[in-house]
Amino acid sequence: MALWIEWFSCVQSLRPACGRRRTFMWMSLALLGLCIRSDLGGVTSLVRAGGLAARTYHRLLYLFHTPALAIETLTELWVRLALKLFLPVRAGTRPVFVADGIKAPKEGRKMPAVKKLHQESSDNSKPEFIFGHSFQAVGLLVRGPLGQVFAVPLASRIHEGLVLCNAIRRSLLDKLVQLFLPVAKVLGTPSLLVADAYYASRKVILPLLEHGHHLVTRVRTTTVAYRSAPRRKKSCRGRPRLYGAKVHLRNVWKQTHRFIEAASPVYGDRNIRLRYFAVDLLWRPVGRTVRFVFVDHPNRGRIILMTTDTSLDALEVITLYGHRFKIEVGFKQAIQTIGAYAYHFWMMAMTPSSRKSGNQYLHKESDEYRRLALRKMNAYHRYVQLGCIAQGLLQHLSLNFRTTVWNHFHSWMRTMKPGVPPSEAVVAQALRSSLPEFLLTSPETHELKKYIAENADLERCPALGLAV
Repeated sequence: MALWIEWFSCVQSLRPACGRRRTFMWMSLALLGLCIRSDLGGVTSLVRAGGLAARTYHRLLYLFHTPALAIETLTELWVRLALKLFLPVRAGTRPVFVADGIKAPKEGRKMPAVKKLHQESSDNSKPEFIFGHSFQAVGLLVRGPLGQVFAVPLASRIHEGLVLCNAIRRSLLDKLVQLFLPVAKVLGTPSLLVADAYYASRKVILPLLEHGHHLVTRVRTTTVAYRSAPRRKKSCRGRPRLYGAKVHLRNVWKQTHRFIEAASPVYGDRNIRLRYFAVDLLWRPVGRTVRFVFVDHPNRGRIILMTTDTSLDALEVITLYGHRFKIEVGFKQAIQTIGAYAYHFWMMAMTPSSRKSGNQYLHKESDEYRRLALRKMNAYHRYVQLGCIAQGLLQHLSLNFRTTVWNHFHSWMRTMKPGVPPSEAVVAQALRSSLPEFLLTSPETHELKKYIAENADLERCPALGLAV
């Protein structure tokens, strides 16, 4: 019962994003289904998970399409709630965010923004090209009471496949910045963003610096930097030189005498020592001095990291970039446990896309077609945003109610470790098994209990009928 009381207390903080109380209660039922469902069959699985009547399917479907659920307000409220529930990882005084992209396979030919996508992977089981939606996501690095680090998903949006106006040319890098800045603005303080080598670009770095934020990323071995130009001994005509001697970063590895040996700060490493070297150089794409950190790991190989914050210690840069992988772990849970990207909303009026199609250009279509396409895109974003919130709520219960979760798990796993925070799948099972107890022991006036009772199919779920 304690898990559900805390769960609903958190959900109530999102009430201002809903235009009406009824919308809020349907959003609560959707979040309930996302948290406890055992299969990923789209909206139908939400109905099954909550033991709801068949009539609720169309009402839940309408929830994801209605403007009464304001997506931007919902995102802002979730960011504020996450800052209250979790202890952010900080670099100095700055909270640390992580960002990355993910491709969600979709075979629907009547789904806006579905396009042919290339995915890079060394795994033979992953096809080189897929059809689907291309998302970019931002998460917050948080630390649990026992020191474990999680990446709490804050926002995820489709950033490819649909062109609203041919005159507006924005790359994926521009769109990531537009996704990150409103999230970071909620904190009101400068932040640090950790991302992979794809985001080591002036299109990302310059807007971040303009708002006081910094970036930690990886750069390619072919990167070229410059030393500062020597000062002129006497004045002469022309502008003073900005860049001095050119430095090919791949040649720095040869300067073995400059590297320092230290214990590896990367999480998961035990009794492993690495070698590193840090140097501040001018990087022409951003026109300013940045810090390059060369890391020679005995097991993971060589890597060159870069940060725009030259006050960061080299080992701290290595530690922060090591935590970037946490967003990959979060993606795995979002796909396999939460089903945050398991939506199947088709657009009936859409012209079926071909198997060779790329971007869809809405400026060539009628106003009504554009309206319907944008309505469907907003439905995708609402579904994914609620998936992010559901995953964050499970992480909150895992970190802050660890003992209670294990007590309500009522199942078995070979890898059970009650002394550490459980995975999202374990928390989902604990919520699933404790739902009848919550419905049986909670007061009759409890909003969530009343709404479940009003919309439950008691013939299909006899156990639920005994509880309510």
